[in-house]
Amino acid sequence: MWLKSFVVASLLQVGIAGVAHAKGPFGTVNVGNWIGGAFSNDETGAFSHCAATTPYANGVILVVSQNSAGTWSLAFASPSYRFDKGENAAIDVTFDGREQARLYATAYQSNMLTAIMPLNVVRTFQKASLMVATAGRAVLNFDLTSTGPVIAALANCVTKVKADGLDKAGDFTKMAAKPQPAPDKPAPPAGGKAARAKSGTGFVVSANGHVVTNNHVIDGCVGDIKGNLTGEVSMVLRVVSSDANNDLALLQAPSTTTFKDFARIRDRSIRSGDSVVVIGFPFHGLLTSDFTVTTGIVSSLSGMRNDSRFLQISAPVQPGNSGGPLFDTAGQVVGVVTAKIPALRIAAATGDIPENINFAIKTGALRDFLDNSVVPYQTAEPKGELKTTDIAGNARPYTMLISCNATEQADAKR
Repeated sequence: MWLKSFVVASLLQVGIAGVAHAKGPFGTVNVGNWIGGAFSNDETGAFSHCAATTPYANGVILVVSQNSAGTWSLAFASPSYRFDKGENAAIDVTFDGREQARLYATAYQSNMLTAIMPLNVVRTFQKASLMVATAGRAVLNFDLTSTGPVIAALANCVTKVKADGLDKAGDFTKMAAKPQPAPDKPAPPAGGKAARAKSGTGFVVSANGHVVTNNHVIDGCVGDIKGNLTGEVSMVLRVVSSDANNDLALLQAPSTTTFKDFARIRDRSIRSGDSVVVIGFPFHGLLTSDFTVTTGIVSSLSGMRNDSRFLQISAPVQPGNSGGPLFDTAGQVVGVVTAKIPALRIAAATGDIPENINFAIKTGALRDFLDNSVVPYQTAEPKGELKTTDIAGNARPYTMLISCNATEQADAKR
C-alpha cells in the first residue's frame, strides 16, 4: 500500500520547473506496468502535465512526463532518497549499450530528481530495451518495456486535454479515430462526385500496429480505410498523422491487434548501385491478389530536379505499389515507394519514352516523420545478404494492401 501511495505522490509532484502542487490523475494512462494520467496545478486548477510511472526492484521509480508546453521530463524517485530541495545532479544515461546522453536533474522534492529530456533522448528512450543510469558512484539498470506506447499515450494525453479540457479526460491509451461512416457504406462525397475504389500498399513499423504508406494513397478517402495482410480478413485502419509535402501517412491497426513481425529500418545510408527489392500490390483486382516482387538497383541518390529526399530506382513499379517498402539485400527498409515517372508526359515533351525510372522516399524523411509522430520503430544494421525469396517471405506478415473508396477528383491527384 505504501508503494502505491508513493507512486501516486511521485506522479503528483513530477511537474517540471518545480510545480509540486498538483491534483489528479484525470483520465488514465495504463500501458504494461506504467500507470498515470493528466494532472492540474492545485493552486490554479489549470492543466499542468501528463505523467506515467513504473516501479523497479532496485527501489527506484521512473516517472515520465510531458507538460502543457510540450516539454518532456524523466524523474527518478525513491522513498529512501534524501535530497536538499534545489540540489542538482548530473545523470549519465546509456541506452542499449550504445546511445549516451547526460541529463541535468534537480531535486524539487527531497525524494525525487527530475531532469528535462531533449527530444532526441525521448526518441531513444522510447525505442531502447535497456537504460543504465549513472550518478556519481551509483549505477542503476532499467529494463525499458512498453516505453514506446507510453510515450505515445502521454503525447496523446497532452493533446487531448489541451483540446477538450480535464473534465473530458478518458483512457489516453486509446487513440480515438475521427467519426466515420459505417463500413461498406461510404458517405456521398462532397459536390456529388462519384466514388471509386482506390488502393496502395503499406507496411507495419511497430508491434503496436503503426502502418506507413503514402499520403496520396489515403488522400480523399471517404468511409473506412482498410488494411489487408495476404490471406487474412481486412481491418479498419485509422489515420494518425500525414505529411503531404513528403507524401507520407501513418495509420494504425485496431488496439486489439498486435504484430510479432514488423519492418526494421536500415540505420545507414544506401549507395548508388546497390540492389533493392520492391514489394507491393500493383493493379490490385486486375493482377494477382497476392503481393508482387520486383528487383532493381539504386540508380541515383536524388529524385526529380535533384530532390535529395528521394532515391531513383530501376525496380519496376506500377499504380498500387505506392506506399510499399523498398528493401536492401539484407531485408531492411531503405525507402518508401512513392511514384513512377509520368512516361507519357515525358514522351510528349522529349519524343522518347523513359524506362525504369521510379522513385522512393529516403529513410531520413521517413524516420523524421515517425519521430515527430512518436512511433517506436526499430532500426537495424544490414548484415549479410538474403535471397529475394527470403526477403519476400519475411515481409509477408507486415506488408498490407491499403484500400478505400475515394472521389474521382481525389483519385486523379495521384
